[in-house]
Amino acid sequence: MDVISEALDKIGYLSLPHIGIRDIIDILVVAFFIYKVLMWIKDTRTWALLKGVVIIIVVAVVAFVFQLHTVSWIISNAITLGAIAVLVLFQPELRRALEQIGRGNLLGSILSTEEGMIEGLLDETVEAIVKASVQMGKVKTGALIVIEQETKLGDVERTGIPIDAVVSSQLLINIFEKNTPLHDGAVIISHNRVSAATCFLPLSDSLEISKDLGTRHRAAIGVSEVTDALVVVVSEETGHISFVKNGKIRRGLDGEGLRRILGSSKRRKKHERKMMLWKGKQKNE
Repeated sequence: MDVISEALDKIGYLSLPHIGIRDIIDILVVAFFIYKVLMWIKDTRTWALLKGVVIIIVVAVVAFVFQLHTVSWIISNAITLGAIAVLVLFQPELRRALEQIGRGNLLGSILSTEEGMIEGLLDETVEAIVKASVQMGKVKTGALIVIEQETKLGDVERTGIPIDAVVSSQLLINIFEKNTPLHDGAVIISHNRVSAATCFLPLSDSLEISKDLGTRHRAAIGVSEVTDALVVVVSEETGHISFVKNGKIRRGLDGEGLRRILGSSKRRKKHERKMMLWKGKQKNE
């Protein structure tokens, strides 16, 4: 009888617990979170860190199995110091991750209001940016144009000189003209107006940036990594036009290519705005 009861206890211990709807939702949420974290890590330099952590875990398991007490002691103490070192060394990546979470669709839909919705680029603004970029590219005049999206660029604007003028190709060309007081730095376009010039942008510290790109392109990539801004760059050395978004750069664009990119962004914003207005209307009804 003791043997039978013991066997039944083991079977009961090994049996699967009851899984309800809440448990399934809990598992799916955790799996989705882990997937998103892994996808974010894969696109950053923390991917190498993750591989290093996996190696340390493997070494720790081997040390535990073979009773390597000295190795286990070193690893256990290194993990404590390593956690602090990770926070210090990868502070930019952690900050960027939190900013991306704050710009996510879920939080954005909860925190956004109709007054806070951005105004999409007007056709006149797109044409002014394209025309100015092409003209400056022909004469190799360096330019850095940042177009504000949902993330406000007030901190960046305060580093420059306020302008608050209608966007025109003549104004942009005149601002970036060499040896003029406003040519050094970036221009910020907000709500279809030139809000500030000579603004300083954060430089990207990514090691994947091509070595033939200078400070202007690195600044464009840097501001696009920490915000959702659209950035247009005209190279002073080659006159080539580039477009930067979310840390990704597209080089060698012509006027039509730049117009198509800015136009598609404008259409996407219009679609999002219509959806928000439609949801608000349905809610009121």
